[in-house]
Amino acid sequence: MSETDVSGSEGTASSTPQSRMAHFLWEQLPYVVALVLAVAGVAYTNVSHQPLVGYWEFLALAIGVVCVVTKWPETQGKDAQLRLIWTQALHWIAVLVTMNIMLMSGVQQLLPTPATGLVLLTLLALGTFLAGVSLLSLQISFLGLAMGVTVPAISWLKQSVFFFLLGAVLLIGLGITFWLRQDRRPATASINNQMEA
Repeated sequence: MSETDVSGSEGTASSTPQSRMAHFLWEQLPYVVALVLAVAGVAYTNVSHQPLVGYWEFLALAIGVVCVVTKWPETQGKDAQLRLIWTQALHWIAVLVTMNIMLMSGVQQLLPTPATGLVLLTLLALGTFLAGVSLLSLQISFLGLAMGVTVPAISWLKQSVFFFLLGAVLLIGLGITFWLRQDRRPATASINNQMEA
């Protein structure tokens, strides 16, 4: 085997793990984007105090499309593909109808606006998890679980922001105190040395 063959095979071997990682990240991109968009929608709703009706509907439809597109290559035959489309369409229509019930004016009077975003995220998380279960897709189920976990995390974070601020002020105060003590020690020691001399 010549040196060029050896170096060529080493280059191919080293590029294969990178291409696998890039391929894996590319496959996970729709799930990550959906999760980021869901959390961003709740954050915007909490800040603006306005429910984003069209946003949640778009996100539900986008996740429905992701469900169909990710399962499409595994589905064999025209009947199975039509069944995939119809079952997912009915599933996501049910989720959309439930979301719109929560956005009706009578229901909105009972819920504060920031809670509406969390309720819609909870419905979206439940719909995503159930879609993953029906499609036997671990990634879609995990996306639904991740969305569901963000609901209590967001509410906990919102309630504990004040405690985080107090903790930060305490740590900054302690840091300044220790820093000032460190600066005074050498000065005090040099003054004592000068007095003894």
